[in-house]
Amino acid sequence: MSHALTTYRTAIRPEWVDYNGHLRDAFYLLIFSYATDALMDHLGLDAQGREATGHTLYTLECHLNYLDEVKLGAEVEVRTQLLGHDGKRLHIHHSLHYAGTTEELAASEQMLMNIDTRQTRSAPFAEGVAERIRQLADAHAQLPTPAHVGRVIALPVRHQG
Repeated sequence: MSHALTTYRTAIRPEWVDYNGHLRDAFYLLIFSYATDALMDHLGLDAQGREATGHTLYTLECHLNYLDEVKLGAEVEVRTQLLGHDGKRLHIHHSLHYAGTTEELAASEQMLMNIDTRQTRSAPFAEGVAERIRQLADAHAQLPTPAHVGRVIALPVRHQG
């Protein structure tokens, strides 16, 4: 696989749209959250995997960039790229697109932590999950770093003179 993983597809629903006719801010994150659920399924942390291991993923940090308007009824999809990982964490990038197009409508960089729910603490990934992560990392190794990764929110410093 030399492309990001398509993790979620949906039409924009009426209850997700604001008074300007645009997708509400919070629903971009909802769509990305559903994409994270699909990534978990892909990695073996679906309902059966969570039951067997007692593990799940928690979001530690999320940066969301709103890049273009999304309106009622639009068919959109999320593409997910694994940027990095270690024994307990995943660094991922979700991008939102009109279905079948390349233009980014929104982007979300996230850090996820594997949690042992039986102890409510971080834990190494179970071996089967770790193997799927390694496979995905290998598949995504040659993908370019997305444009909105590593951004910092700040105002430029203005020098008073």
